[in-house]
Amino acid sequence: MDTKEIFDRQYNRIYRIALLYLKNTVDAEDAAQTIFVKYIEKKPGFKNQDHETAWFITTTKNYCKDFLKSFWNRNVKLGEIPDSQNKNNTESLIPVILNLPDKYSEVLYLYYYEGYKTKEISKLLDIKESTVQTRLYDGRKRLKNILETEGI
Repeated sequence: MDTKEIFDRQYNRIYRIALLYLKNTVDAEDAAQTIFVKYIEKKPGFKNQDHETAWFITTTKNYCKDFLKSFWNRNVKLGEIPDSQNKNNTESLIPVILNLPDKYSEVLYLYYYEGYKTKEISKLLDIKESTVQTRLYDGRKRLKNILETEGI
C-alpha cells in the first residue's frame, strides 16, 4: 500500500482525534505527524482498511494520552483553543464536543463522525459495550444541555 494513499485516507481522522484529546491545533498537528512517522518506522501490515483505521485510531489515542501525562505538557503551555467558526453543522459541534470530558467526547466522535458501532468502539477503546452505550447516552444529554443553554 502506498504511504501517500494511507496518509490521504487517515490524516484528517488522526488530526480530529488528536484535537479531541489535546484541545489545540498545534499539538494536534504535531501528533498527526508523529503518528505517521511511527507508521513509516513500524510499517505494520494491515489485513484490510478497517484494521488500518483501527491501528491509526488506537495509536493516536495512546499517543495523546501519553502526551497529556508528559512533563512537557504539564509544565509548558503553548497553542490555542480552536475557534468555532466552521463550515457546516456537524463540524461546528466539534468545539462543543471538545469541552466535554474525554470519556464522552471520544465515544461521541467515534460514533457520529467515524461511523463506528458501539461494539466496534468497545473494542477500540477496550471498554465494555454497555459502557460505550452509557457514555453515548450521558454525552448526548450533556451536549443537549450545553446547546440549549447557549441557544445553539
